[in-house]
Amino acid sequence: MGSALAARGAGVADFVSVDMGGTSFDVCLVRDGQPEIKTDWNWRYRYYIGLPMVDVRSVGAGGGSIARVRQGALLVGPESAGSQPGPVCYSRGGDRPTVTDADAVLGYLPAEGFAGGRMQLDVDAARAAIARDVGEPLGVDIVEAAWGIERIVNANMADETRRVLAAHGADPRDLAVIAYGGNGAVHAWAVATELGIDRVLVPKAAPAFSALGVLVADYVVDLVRAYVVPLSQVDLGRVHALMHELSDEAGKELEPAGLAADATQLVLYAQMCYPGQNFDMSVPVPEGQQLDEPGLLDLTERFHDQHESDRGFSFRNQQPLLRGVRVIGRGVTSKPEHLAELGAVVDAAQARTGTRPAYFGVDFIDTPIYDGASLGPGAAVTGPALIEEPFTVVVVPPGASATLTAGGNYEVMLA
Repeated sequence: MGSALAARGAGVADFVSVDMGGTSFDVCLVRDGQPEIKTDWNWRYRYYIGLPMVDVRSVGAGGGSIARVRQGALLVGPESAGSQPGPVCYSRGGDRPTVTDADAVLGYLPAEGFAGGRMQLDVDAARAAIARDVGEPLGVDIVEAAWGIERIVNANMADETRRVLAAHGADPRDLAVIAYGGNGAVHAWAVATELGIDRVLVPKAAPAFSALGVLVADYVVDLVRAYVVPLSQVDLGRVHALMHELSDEAGKELEPAGLAADATQLVLYAQMCYPGQNFDMSVPVPEGQQLDEPGLLDLTERFHDQHESDRGFSFRNQQPLLRGVRVIGRGVTSKPEHLAELGAVVDAAQARTGTRPAYFGVDFIDTPIYDGASLGPGAAVTGPALIEEPFTVVVVPPGASATLTAGGNYEVMLA
């Protein structure tokens, strides 16, 4: 929800949101400003949950993911050092190299002033751990070992993103990436490059984006009633009764929120599938309770079109099944105009605080460092660059550019 709001301010409707924290990398496809909702393959542990759920996929790839060599192969994650003891460079007792240690060795993270000045990173300890557990077993130097960790974790995250997009028939070249979480800004450029995406948005509020998402989320009531019947045998009277019942129930659940009448919305769907399929899909019914016999024919065509768009195929000579009626009631809450406090410096050169050697795959480059907290709307930098925010670093690779928008997003355009 937070990423949808940030994207709307940047004029982006279709994107993939990626959240890279300390232990996991979470992916969700958002189209037309709404996250994908699925009713199939909602497995939690051993149990199948037959309810619509936001389609968020996770992979064990975060800043705390541990790197190790097993049978001559470099592996990164899913085991994580977490925040306690954490990466070696945190000096909290961690002794196994992690992605954050590689980030520090490659120059992406500041040794001084890390985490808003609350920590100092022990880069030498990170180098020693990477050399011991990765470099020596593979017979490579420290830089090559750290870069190998980066490449593996970035590839893991890109692969998981591809799985999500492929499941929904989405082409990554048509999307932007919105990256958040403490580590999203550091790795977003590499993941986007792997996917062939040339536009990355990093909100200034990225490290606290989950909290922001809760604050801006709408009230949503999602109700489903089963009614299994071939579409040609549908009893419209029963469908209308189910729609009325669900709409009334959703309206009553939204009443305690105290929202104005014009701030609530009800959208009706038909749950449909082909005979023999285990999982159905939600097809909009814009006619609502006015659905009639000709409308059922239109509904059939919408189902075929949606099935082909989402899953890559359709059987137009088959009669679909109606599996149920669904209503989504939404109470729209007020949204803040600004998602983060911006600085006043428009000329980025005035916010430059120095340089730091950073590695981008060939050699270390003296990379300019900018104080992100002082930058104002319209401030632009060209890569390579490191924009240091209090709790993250926006990495801009060579050949790319980054501009801070009025909505509080760093818009990174990759070459």
